[in-house]
Amino acid sequence: MSASWYVLLSALIFCVGAAGVLTRRNPLVVLLCLELMLNAGNLALVAFGRMHGSPDGQIFALIVMVVAACEVVIGLGLIVAMYRRHVPIDVDAVTTLRG
Repeated sequence: MSASWYVLLSALIFCVGAAGVLTRRNPLVVLLCLELMLNAGNLALVAFGRMHGSPDGQIFALIVMVVAACEVVIGLGLIVAMYRRHVPIDVDAVTTLRG
């Protein structure tokens, strides 16, 4: 298979994730859509790395996965903290994170 098919699939997944980030109000769904966008980037990195015959794409994809894991941990921690303080869990309603 050509790398262009993987890049096309990556672009499609990225567009689905971007549409979810822009239209949804639930922070958990926004985090899931951000993960879709990051995974689409990983797919493109691996496809380009394989196309050029170097393992650099896989190395960068591993770094992006580490950053994505850190983002999920921090995001879920913030959501749990907001839930415990009875702050409305709505992306549009949350303007500040003061205690």
